[in-house]
Amino acid sequence: MAKLVPENHPALHSIAEEITEQEFSDGTLTKLLKDMRSALKSYSVDGYVAIAIAAPQIGVSKRVFLIEDQSKDRDAIPNLVAVNPKIVKTSKKTHLVGEGCLSVPDKYGEVVRYVNVTMRAHDETGKKYERGAGGLLAQIIQHEYDHLDGILFTDRAERVFTKEEMDKINKENDV
Repeated sequence: MAKLVPENHPALHSIAEEITEQEFSDGTLTKLLKDMRSALKSYSVDGYVAIAIAAPQIGVSKRVFLIEDQSKDRDAIPNLVAVNPKIVKTSKKTHLVGEGCLSVPDKYGEVVRYVNVTMRAHDETGKKYERGAGGLLAQIIQHEYDHLDGILFTDRAERVFTKEEMDKINKENDV
């Protein structure tokens, strides 16, 4: 079973390579997606489940990510496989949003992201598609796309908090 690699793994800090036509047809991509799904489904920390994963997070420096919300509310975010994606359009409007990452456990941050994005990619069969997204889905796409360029959310964050700091903030806000 594929496992998440540690934060200092080279695949998390380098630009990933595109999936080749041969990798589409010889089973390489199919195995990679299976390994990514396995790692995604196995993640559970403090009751939180995963939503998305990029190939570099399991140590494979390839331009692939998938979104499969593991929470019980499966209507919230659509499932998506993005192979060799490119963000082709962004909104002018940005917002500051909270983020965490499977590859950076116990850290959370505030990151400026575009409100809307348009992405071109291939699905797992090689079919090209274009997809617009707003809000949380746009944020996830940008976060996962960053992984393909060797960028962690902590590299972009305006502020980074430890789990203990977040727990304290949440406790103060509940009062």
